[in-house]
Amino acid sequence: MKRSFKSLISFFSESWAELKKVRWPNRKELTNYTLIVLGTVVVMTLFFWVVDIGISAVIEAII
Repeated sequence: MKRSFKSLISFFSESWAELKKVRWPNRKELTNYTLIVLGTVVVMTLFFWVVDIGISAVIEAII
């Protein structure tokens, strides 16, 4: 029990040390990344919507 508590403390201290090494994006970079993600989501949504309509039309034509 004692050993697992020490390893848990060690895990969190090592994790905190790794987080200090991370280069976090500034506000401008974060805004750009967010816009890229949202744009990609919109494009992919439109793509799958068009594919869904096409598949539905094909199935309706068969039936």
